[in-house]
Amino acid sequence: MQWRVIEFVQELRGLGLPIGVDQAVSFGESFTWIQPLSREELYNAARATLVNRHEYLEVFDRAFARYWERRRDVAEPQKTPQAPRHRPKDFQRPSLVSFMAEKAARQSKEIEITDRTETATEVEWLQRKDFSKLTENELRAVRRAVAGIRWEFSRRRTHRLTKADRGRLLDHREALRRAARLGGTIVELPRKRRKEKMRPLVLIADISGSMELYSRIVLQFFHGVSQQLGNTEAFVFGTRLTRVTDAFRLSDVDASLDEVSRQVLDLSGGTRIAESLHTFRRLWGPKVLRRGAVVIVISDGCETGDIEHLRREAQALQRSCYRLIWLNPRLGQHRYQPKVRGMAAVLPYVDDFLPIHDFESLRQLRDHLARLPKRKGGSSEVSRRL
Repeated sequence: MQWRVIEFVQELRGLGLPIGVDQAVSFGESFTWIQPLSREELYNAARATLVNRHEYLEVFDRAFARYWERRRDVAEPQKTPQAPRHRPKDFQRPSLVSFMAEKAARQSKEIEITDRTETATEVEWLQRKDFSKLTENELRAVRRAVAGIRWEFSRRRTHRLTKADRGRLLDHREALRRAARLGGTIVELPRKRRKEKMRPLVLIADISGSMELYSRIVLQFFHGVSQQLGNTEAFVFGTRLTRVTDAFRLSDVDASLDEVSRQVLDLSGGTRIAESLHTFRRLWGPKVLRRGAVVIVISDGCETGDIEHLRREAQALQRSCYRLIWLNPRLGQHRYQPKVRGMAAVLPYVDDFLPIHDFESLRQLRDHLARLPKRKGGSSEVSRRL
């Protein structure tokens, strides 16, 4: 039934209804308490949880009749009503909806979720398991491990100078001041160097249907980086671009994810990478692509729009930033080749093409970001993984 809930919610979103993740979760949880599940009870539950404005009722009624008429198996009462007290044992791969609702699930008195503390050995075993194959308990363990990563980022030299113990630049003013205090005798030659400052970082993630199982960890990654590095901008896209920088500034990760779910209306939908990158460059580029910004795009490259448009946008984005890093979870697959047209189109304009499919790949990304080349377009130790 869970996949039908997601499918029905996506259909309503496609008709323009602004349905948040919390509403979708409430609708799904209603099946636990409504037994037997008749068509009338299903309609009342959906209307109560998914419709919050009167003007949406007509659209909702038509969509409900059209969608559930094709699925009569849930319209007839069940012969043996029983309200389950636990999640099904065969539930292995939670969707993005259930991931973002984890906080609510923990608070439910009727759903038992044991917060086990995995050992270091178990976490070590999980570090190479693909994010898309994690069970619910494994996902919880990896989330804790991701939250513990300490992120470092390369710095750029500014034009401002500061005092230094050694260096090639002489601080003439400081030398004269010291000499004046000593009767005109120059005892030592003070030095100075350029100040260093962290480069701006821009995170842009694909949260479309093809990326759903990886988006669970990507959002956790966004929160950790935003909290630790500070000078960070965050965006997500499916069919449209949404700025979520303020959401990831919240210190509590659950509150942060709740805010993202409230703002983003196209979770797990289609993919329009070119249009999203164009919107980013036009509306946000002049504000955030300054002072040597590094841009990280996370996507599998499955574009549903014009490929030539995507190629032009990738080229323009690469020219506008200090470095363009593209993270693709499919790159972690054995003998991966960028045969998807969208990925093949952008690859010539990507400085670093790296995987993001397991915990080990995140640790490698941490090391990579800490040692980015000093010059634009410079080579990197881990620049390509093909």
